[in-house]
Amino acid sequence: MSSLSEKSNDASETEEKMKGEDLEFFKSLLTNWMNELLQQADNTRLGMKDPSDNLADPADRATFESDRNFLLRIRDRESRLFKKIISALDRIKDGTYGICEMCGEEISINRLKARPVTTYCIRCKARLEAVEKTIGE
Repeated sequence: MSSLSEKSNDASETEEKMKGEDLEFFKSLLTNWMNELLQQADNTRLGMKDPSDNLADPADRATFESDRNFLLRIRDRESRLFKKIISALDRIKDGTYGICEMCGEEISINRLKARPVTTYCIRCKARLEAVEKTIGE
């Protein structure tokens, strides 16, 4: 006959194993995402050396510059995302990934799947956004 504490231990071992599998999933997801961003950045860098930027027509030149600026803004956003991915991978290494920085509670798996770089649980993020909205940031 097994006791309740033995069943609890079995359950916690299963949960721990599942958490390890979850961490591996997120580590792989984040690493792949980071590699994609690096590849896109490299393609952008190579594209900037394209000799086709010698355009004589002012309208063509303006379109080219507008497209280039748009691409650079996207890459800037991706650069900030890259830093968040590195931070998330560091949190996986140090054992704090999936823990809300504000309240210390675990962040739900569904939230992490939707936003793997998040540092806040949905409740704390909603509070932060409400504060930002009221003070106009």
